[in-house]
Amino acid sequence: MSRCCPCATSSPSSPSPSLLPSVPAASKTTSSSSVAVSSVSRRPRWGRRPRSRCATIAASGKDGSGTAEEEKEEGDPGFNPFGFVTDNPSSRSAIQLPAVPAEDGNVGQMLYRIEDKGREYGSYVRSGEFRWFVRETGSPDARRGTIVFLHGAPTQSFSYRVVMAQMADAGYHCYAPDWLGFGFSEMPQPGYGFDFKEEEFHKVFDDLLVTLNITEPFFLVVQGFLVGSYGLTWALNNSSRILKLAILNSPLTVSSPVPGLFQQLKWPLFGEFTCQNAVVAERFIEAGSAYVLKLEKADVYRLPYLSSGAPGFALLEAARKINFQDVLSRISAGFSSNSWEKPILLAWGISDKYLPLSVAEEFKKANPGVVKLEAIEGAGHMPQEDWPEKVVKALVSFLY
Repeated sequence: MSRCCPCATSSPSSPSPSLLPSVPAASKTTSSSSVAVSSVSRRPRWGRRPRSRCATIAASGKDGSGTAEEEKEEGDPGFNPFGFVTDNPSSRSAIQLPAVPAEDGNVGQMLYRIEDKGREYGSYVRSGEFRWFVRETGSPDARRGTIVFLHGAPTQSFSYRVVMAQMADAGYHCYAPDWLGFGFSEMPQPGYGFDFKEEEFHKVFDDLLVTLNITEPFFLVVQGFLVGSYGLTWALNNSSRILKLAILNSPLTVSSPVPGLFQQLKWPLFGEFTCQNAVVAERFIEAGSAYVLKLEKADVYRLPYLSSGAPGFALLEAARKINFQDVLSRISAGFSSNSWEKPILLAWGISDKYLPLSVAEEFKKANPGVVKLEAIEGAGHMPQEDWPEKVVKALVSFLY
């Protein structure tokens, strides 16, 4: 991982919080509770954050936090050329610079302060030519079997941390990798051994399963767009390796809406600009939910994009290579009653702003004999982040 601060020497796999520099008082706006055991702040997205007296790169009177005159009294420099980066709730107070940045605090210091966050239960694994970041909970001899959790774009396996911890307590051995190009896994350069195509994601996932010694049939949990869909098409090609399949808020039918982010990434030039938005992941999460991420969680989702431009270009390549209609047609037909017999759970956050409950209901009608639908009230596009306890309850009941 590239580092913006020359004194950042801590190993990604061996975080040392005690060595981190002190955080300026103006930046301490978040809870001190552990990331590993707490879920997203269940606060309406229109809730106001405490305002500080440091000059915030995001100052604007448009978010309901005060008038333009009030912001200027707080030290707002006026015109904000970075407003496009910080116009979502969790990031308005994320990058806070003192009036004189050279004296105390800068973006490099912020990156150094958060670079060891978000690696709960994780370690680096070399599989073939690539280096993966994989989270693991539970024991290989767990009595109830193995679960593999796959995330969607543009997020990472961090979203499963609480679910994984609780499923391990319930007797399961759990793995959750960051897909190549996402989270903390390796970011291959397009054209040099990895082109971010569906068949390539399938192959490297096969290789990873071998590396992790997952040789027996396992439970698969999939969520999200793009690489999440590739998890489902992998399942269609490998049904004999799956015991049961759980799907959390993923596009499943040809009528499933495609979020604007993925459409924008396909546009020449504008896609290159969009993919380098440092808060693209947290913005996507918040736009699909009724909640605002706590700053300590938002830090983790933005960290890969702050560290380098590679994650953004990986997302760009993956979005441009996928044919959504073709993939969704194969998913819809492949899991129909004539093609699929393994049990499927749809644990669906009904407050999803991207994929309405009707998508899950339509999917269930195509194979009612094997599909169980459980609506999760209060959860949005990422129920594992919004209400992990309800996801765990649904999974335990389904997998047992």
